Amino acid sequence: KVLIDVPRSDLAEELAQSETKIQVLQDTLQQVLDRREEERQSRQLLELYLEALKTEDSILSKVAEPEAAPREEMDVVDTGTSSTDTSATTALSNQVLAALREKPAPELCLDSQDLELVLKEDTAALASALGWDRHKAGALQEACEQELSKRLKQVQTLHSLRSMSKGKKTLP
Repeated sequence: KVLIDVPRSDLAEELAQSETKIQVLQDTLQQVLDRREEERQSRQLLELYLEALKTEDSILSKVAEPEAAPREEMDVVDTGTSSTDTSATTALSNQVLAALREKPAPELCLDSQDLELVLKEDTAALASALGWDRHKAGALQEACEQELSKRLKQVQTLHSLRSMSKGKKTLP
């Protein structure tokens, strides 16, 4: 991360390499970081899936109507992310703003709750806090919205997979 953040000309001078080689190096390092982030998100998604399966099993054992359980669980998950907004707002000032300023693709580094907070921020206030113009802050919010949407689709896919696997268990 440090090597990616160092200005290309300074790094090229320090390593006695051409700027094109340094650009290739920094691009490769960024790809490694991006891949690690994708892997982290995949693990997080798998953990969410396993947690959802455990929750569903406990709900199904207590509730006679198996069709109502997944919908209730989705509501709990959706409400759970929104209920922590007030505690995460202070984090937006410190950690999140630092990530937004420093990362080349900060939407990949933030968790879903932080993405929601960035989206809820007024564009002008976000631009002011970051020291950016409104257009750049708006573009950042759009990137965050796309990333959050992608993550929500992944969660919906997991719910579909869970429903399908549950259906296969009851067929025989």
